[in-house]
Amino acid sequence: MGLTTDKVFINFDQSLQEFVDSGALSKKEKATKLASHIDILSLTRSGLAYLYHKSVELEQAGFFQGTSWNDPDKLVPFLVKGTLKYGHPSSSFEALSELRMLRYAKGEDVHELLSAGDAQSFMEEVLVHNLEFALREPTEETRMRMTERELKKAFNLFGFIMSEMDLKGVYEKLVDEVRMLCEQRPIRTQKARELISLVNRRFDTSGNSEKDKAIQVYIHALFSPSKNSEKHQDRDAYQQFLETANETALASEAHEMGEYMNATGLVSGYHALLLLHIVEKNPNLVPICLDLNDRGIAEWEKFHELVSVLILETVSWDNCQCIYGLARMLGKNLFSRRPVRVGLENLRKIKINPQVEKRILKSLTDPDMDVTALQYLIGGTIKVLGQPLGVGQGNNPTCQSARGISMWSQHSPAKLIDMIITVSTQNNLIMRFENQNLISNNLIKGLVDQLDYNLDVVSVVLVPHLDKIYNEMMRLSTGRLDDPHKWVNPAMYGQWIQVGFASCYDYMSNSIMDYPGYLRIFYGAFHPKYNGNQQMVYPNPVGIFITSNKGDMIGFHAISLLRVEETDAAELRAYFLNPNNEGRQDWGQGIRPSVHGKGEKQGESSLPFHHFAARVYAFHYSTLNVRSKLDEVPQEEINQVEKLAKESWGKSYLWNQQTKLW
Repeated sequence: MGLTTDKVFINFDQSLQEFVDSGALSKKEKATKLASHIDILSLTRSGLAYLYHKSVELEQAGFFQGTSWNDPDKLVPFLVKGTLKYGHPSSSFEALSELRMLRYAKGEDVHELLSAGDAQSFMEEVLVHNLEFALREPTEETRMRMTERELKKAFNLFGFIMSEMDLKGVYEKLVDEVRMLCEQRPIRTQKARELISLVNRRFDTSGNSEKDKAIQVYIHALFSPSKNSEKHQDRDAYQQFLETANETALASEAHEMGEYMNATGLVSGYHALLLLHIVEKNPNLVPICLDLNDRGIAEWEKFHELVSVLILETVSWDNCQCIYGLARMLGKNLFSRRPVRVGLENLRKIKINPQVEKRILKSLTDPDMDVTALQYLIGGTIKVLGQPLGVGQGNNPTCQSARGISMWSQHSPAKLIDMIITVSTQNNLIMRFENQNLISNNLIKGLVDQLDYNLDVVSVVLVPHLDKIYNEMMRLSTGRLDDPHKWVNPAMYGQWIQVGFASCYDYMSNSIMDYPGYLRIFYGAFHPKYNGNQQMVYPNPVGIFITSNKGDMIGFHAISLLRVEETDAAELRAYFLNPNNEGRQDWGQGIRPSVHGKGEKQGESSLPFHHFAARVYAFHYSTLNVRSKLDEVPQEEINQVEKLAKESWGKSYLWNQQTKLW
């Protein structure tokens, strides 16, 4: 730097004094200069220690005034990583903000709106979301985005925080994070695997506490899902064990591995070696190895020839996760559907287009050169068919496409397989819309500017084409004096989408129209008390307003409403698929979707019915079934939801009570 450490501190103090003494007109300029000194001090441990002691003084001097960091009680831990990646000056403001929060967490300073416990909890969440910095193990994407200088700042910052904080709470939060991630049963398990690996390496998990026992299950599921895989850690040594083991020993291995897989949704490479061995030598053990239910066992006995071929051609150490999808497929009797069997047989024989093959391989973190793109694709197809609620959109604005893949997997699996075959071989897709053939390769780009490849293999294949077709349908439907989704959703997803459509949002005037009338339709369509206690048959493509943890409007989002049911505690909840990779969010006003413990099936999110209603802006319904139910919905139900809406996303719009024809 060309300056002594003392000189750096002196310069900082001078700049701080200039900031304190400055008037309103020069305050911003002095703050920018001060941020530059913070940037320099962030590069050393001694500099961070100095900033730590000065951080609250800076805050009280107004350094954060007029910025996103001004109110520490309203900060969101999840957003810290993105700000750090953005670079200076944002990263310098963020670093100082974390240091003052650390002081509050340790009780060295007091904030009138933030308790030490809240600050501690905030810092624990920040660490959980920034482990790559705390453990100096940046992802490839982070290495590409951040300069060496900014990476050094982030490493130093989190090294300092880790050394100053009580990490017991971090460990406990990591265990909870792993459990909640796996409860959602994502198809792409990389994040969960990375977290489990980090906990295994960096924390002592050998104790007998509830958290220790919980994380041990996940660690065993990945690294030693049976006694002999723990004993023979080397892959070749485990293979040799399999060759010499008797049926009793193999049955014990199969039982342990099947149970770990079903408990966590994670599959170990050892599981692949075992399954490949017994499918040829001891096929009677396959149902045990897959931990199949009675339906799955019957399905295996009936279609074991095709299933055995799929296992032998697809499963490998690196392509092991598809074993879980296969077990789920058998448990749902998907092989009993002839179109599905034919589709899988056809998929086995295709030649993948070179461009599609590149996309598939690019989506894999560390592909095994001995595994072909076709093997990964078949494995990916099995995962999607077995786990229709595990589909995610990655960091792409393609919730509509992810929702479609999930819907087809649930209710038109053969159609989905056919689409996979078409795109994989032709790198093209045709869908029909109002007597027009929309050919994806002839269309302009959709919502995706640059595809984020953190997707499952099927999504990597299909989404670039689905996105363009969806965008074209929306373009053709724009300007019709109604929400374009009214026409696009049935055309895109299938004939099971109801033709009735209600939206409270008027595109032409950018206002909310007859919200009470709209809510009556929603309650009449889905609330069992007012719809004749009719259950949903198919997923309903629903549009929601996404809001921040303060309830402020963020944007529109596409989800699927799956069912509405009462819990054992007699609470009516809406259960839905949120394809944004993470079903647990804070939408403000106490509206926080749950993914476990409230009657959710794996992969679902849920909310109390009125909370869900307060975020929905568009849905499909049966016009014939709903009309007679509208007057039955009590006004107090409507008022409750309308209040939540008006005090959150509703602040962004004009409200027009004029009656709209639905």
